[in-house]
Amino acid sequence: MAAKSEGRAAPEPRVEDDVLVRGRGRYAADVPLPQQTYAYFVRSPHAFARIVGVETTAAQNARGIVGVFTAKDMEGVGNLGRHPPLNGRGGKGLIVPHRPALAGERVMHVGEPVAMVVAETAAAAQDAAELVAVEYEALTSVIDARAALAPGAPQVWPQAPGNLAVDWPGPAVDPEANARQVDGIFAAAKFVARIAVMNQRMAVASMEPRGATASYDAAADRYTLRVCSQGTTAMRDPVVAIMQLPKERLRVLTDDVGGAFGLKTGPYPEYIAQMVAAKKLGRPVHWMSGRSEAFLSDNQARDIYSEAELALDEKGRFLALRIRNTGNLGAYVGPVGANIPTLNFTRCLPGMYDIKHIDMSARCAFTNTIATAPYRGAGRPEANYVIERVVEEAARVTGIDPAKLRRRNLIPASAMPYKTAVGTTYDSGDFKPILELALLLADYANFKARRREAKRRGKYRGIGLSCMLEHAGGAPVEGALFTFPGDNTLVVNLNVQSTGQGHASVFPPLVAERLGIARDRVIHKHGDSALDIAGYASVGSRSAMTAGASVVKCIDVMLEKGKRIAALLLEAAESDIGYDAGNFAVLGTDRRLGLFEVAARAAELKKRDAIAEDLDTKVTTETPLSFPNGAHVAEVEIDPETGQMDIVAYTAVDDCGNVLNGMIVEGQLHGALAQGLGQALMEQVFYDEGSGQLVTGSFQDYAMPRAADMPPTIRDELLCVPATTNPLGVKGVGEAGTSASIAAVMNAVADAIPGGGGAHLDMPVTAARLWKACRRAENLP
Repeated sequence: MAAKSEGRAAPEPRVEDDVLVRGRGRYAADVPLPQQTYAYFVRSPHAFARIVGVETTAAQNARGIVGVFTAKDMEGVGNLGRHPPLNGRGGKGLIVPHRPALAGERVMHVGEPVAMVVAETAAAAQDAAELVAVEYEALTSVIDARAALAPGAPQVWPQAPGNLAVDWPGPAVDPEANARQVDGIFAAAKFVARIAVMNQRMAVASMEPRGATASYDAAADRYTLRVCSQGTTAMRDPVVAIMQLPKERLRVLTDDVGGAFGLKTGPYPEYIAQMVAAKKLGRPVHWMSGRSEAFLSDNQARDIYSEAELALDEKGRFLALRIRNTGNLGAYVGPVGANIPTLNFTRCLPGMYDIKHIDMSARCAFTNTIATAPYRGAGRPEANYVIERVVEEAARVTGIDPAKLRRRNLIPASAMPYKTAVGTTYDSGDFKPILELALLLADYANFKARRREAKRRGKYRGIGLSCMLEHAGGAPVEGALFTFPGDNTLVVNLNVQSTGQGHASVFPPLVAERLGIARDRVIHKHGDSALDIAGYASVGSRSAMTAGASVVKCIDVMLEKGKRIAALLLEAAESDIGYDAGNFAVLGTDRRLGLFEVAARAAELKKRDAIAEDLDTKVTTETPLSFPNGAHVAEVEIDPETGQMDIVAYTAVDDCGNVLNGMIVEGQLHGALAQGLGQALMEQVFYDEGSGQLVTGSFQDYAMPRAADMPPTIRDELLCVPATTNPLGVKGVGEAGTSASIAAVMNAVADAIPGGGGAHLDMPVTAARLWKACRRAENLP
């Protein structure tokens, strides 16, 4: 199917915004409970140390203290380390060390919780925490993944010799034979492009830090955890496994969430310790992370080193791709953390390009740093960055224009569905028109004139392309529940949590339109594990695809039940009942009943056991991956005297499948772009190599993008081909801007600095790095 351009219709306001911008949201800290207590955590000042002893007497005797908890109080708590199986070479699986709620024997990174102080007020808890005395025996730490894998490195875990968590051989059925075949292609290739790049470690820094309130009902023997999450089921299921509880004994509630981006998917040590304390104290225990605390305790992201090679023939056709990743897992295995440099990364290959042979493998290492886990993209930005940097290097090696080289190697629309060399199947896409429109909007043809004009002003100007393709969906299972509370409304209950994606603006209008009822009759509800809806979290740009598929199925199943009930009520054959514009009717007559009347009558009949089911309907679906794609163009200008760089223009053309809400799509693209620019220009977590101390522990040291860092103009268009893997034809959109932008910016930098002076810079390209690169290009000291 050919791509279609989406026009810019007048945007409909998001229904969530009015409440949120007026400060009337309901966040984790906004629901105090009767008799609520407050927790504060004593954290390790060492990156790696043995715990000799913990003395809590002084803290326990402090004013306002309710209790002090250490590792010995965490009896019955299992391993917080949870990860899907991942097979390495020789049949060796991923090593998942025990992660405690509170460290008792050793601390593995700076900021690991050792004790929890619970008090009547947050201030009292913090004051008393300073009275907890922990004696440590410091050990030699290792911070960098490649250093951790080197001979003689400090050993982080005894069960992981050489600090190797997993040696993943790639997706090939016979990795060794595949590697030999690819080796032969490289040996015979006319051109080989080689790069080594780093996707630096990053902090998520969500607007609302993490937080939770744990309570325990002794009479019911049941816990409640009100927590920032991206899906209550995805939070509940690992928590009950860690606490060794049946799922019926834990209810997880989530209200508004001030940003998540993968950070708030699974449980953290603090939540487990709070639950233990809530039961022992018989009172709710509340904790909200401070900003500095978040830098020390939140899962971090990226930290993947990649070596990539691309083989080309004499005409610039791509023959084979070889990538070797080294992923830094941190001290513990974060939620799906090892999947990021392995499976998630690999499923993005070969991008938009027709590359028949791929040799991909990865090694994941343990270090004395905070665990790495998903952050907007989770392997997708890293993969696209590597592909587009090596393609740009191939343009330099062959002397072929970067746009021409990309155009020459795009997968044609006629090849869809396209089976990739890594085993995935692209169901849809038309890449050439996307690239051509991006080049047109960016005025690529006239760039040289703009470069000459910039040179007259003493500036370096560069342009960078990035052809992006990613997989969206991840976990395929998702559910939906329709309920009719009896007030002429339909409640669309979902498992996926809206953390800014605008679910209430997307799903109720979709349901109202398909059922032919007024939009204000449809209510969106989420954030309650008691609904027991199957599924995972709002991650991987999956909500519109997976929850959307379940919503469509729920409509169909509910209407089929409705026809049977309407036939009973209207005394007609079921085959004679139709549905249209909010009414069930006997075809060819004016005899009809409205949807809500049938729902009310059905509820009455069910109460009398006259029918087995009313119109309340729960479904589960499995939705395959989709493959969003696009082409982005960044144009930059660098002042060689200062290293100051401005992104003077940015163009984005994306295919996100059918658009359900244009305003949300545009907002997702722009927000993701901002986070991509943050990685490219300024963001990086630093640890001191000698001590393992976190250097970037506040916003004074960790730079974040601001409005002034965004391009003055963003030319963005949609050129969409509907996905064939779900009934709505949608593809993910939440990560496209992040996945595409970092390579576009870095390729523009490489193009700007003369003599290849910017071709091998790593992110972030701060002013200092750019200034030094410009000086080297000009042979200046």
